Amino acid sequence: MDDCKCSLVDGVLSKYDNHKSHLIAVLQEIQNEYKYLPEDVLKYVAEKLDINLSKIFSVATFYENFSLVPKGKYIIKVCDGTACHVRKSIPILNAMRKELGLSDNKHTTDDMLFTVETVSCLGACGLAPVITINDKVHAKMTPDSTIELIKTLRSEG
Repeated sequence: MDDCKCSLVDGVLSKYDNHKSHLIAVLQEIQNEYKYLPEDVLKYVAEKLDINLSKIFSVATFYENFSLVPKGKYIIKVCDGTACHVRKSIPILNAMRKELGLSDNKHTTDDMLFTVETVSCLGACGLAPVITINDKVHAKMTPDSTIELIKTLRSEG
């Protein structure tokens, strides 16, 4: 692991007094920085906190919000809860996948700009269909408005 990663992780660990009881908070901060949990970083955390690496992996895989694979700059979540589903969230998802060259098995674009995920509910049922982009809610979306939003984000890089 490079020195830059070590100093970042050391800063996070010291913030939590290098105590293993704060593992989830430590992992959350690391993921906020990298958009996923790099394996070399998890090994380093295991060593520094004197925790078995398998314990860290069990925590990281138990919670849905943690990811062990890299994600794009823009993380798009498409709600497929009941309200969004009946208001046509699947055509929005399909339009995004087509525009970005993604599929059920490929969630992140090759340029690491976009990651598209489906979620069970975003808690904005009255605004359905809803997507979030980096946790910002976009309400009453259509396939066309979603593609326009993606084109705008792509131009911003």
